[in-house]
Amino acid sequence: MAYFIFIKNADGIENTLYRIAENETNLNNLNINQDNYKIIQESQENFNAVKYGSKSAISYSGDTISYINTNLYFNDKESLQKYIDSIKNYINAFISNNSNHPEIASWKAYHDVLNGLNVDNIIYPLSKSLEQHLFDLGESSFHTLQIP
Repeated sequence: MAYFIFIKNADGIENTLYRIAENETNLNNLNINQDNYKIIQESQENFNAVKYGSKSAISYSGDTISYINTNLYFNDKESLQKYIDSIKNYINAFISNNSNHPEIASWKAYHDVLNGLNVDNIIYPLSKSLEQHLFDLGESSFHTLQIP
């Protein structure tokens, strides 16, 4: 089971999604006090839709999450590179502050995947998320909402 972590006591309020976790181990490895958040179990299908950018979780009501469909795309290599650089900044911050974290190796490996991606070899516009593009190439990918 996957998990969506929202700001607590924000029933019906949009844009309160804080983190996502693919399984209980990932949930327990997040650097959060779980009592301070509303944690909702969700299907792998909905988790993947958010992770790969085809849906966004906009709010929750009780234990039900509301989604909207999204159409992510990058018009050119500059916009994609800017997005990749922002993700690498998040990952670098996590790595530098959490050297003993149980998931550090996964995030370092993902950082390496991002470093190795040649944005010149991509056909633009790229009509899918970076995460979906990497998945389609057989690479592992993460969403920034998964950073512990």
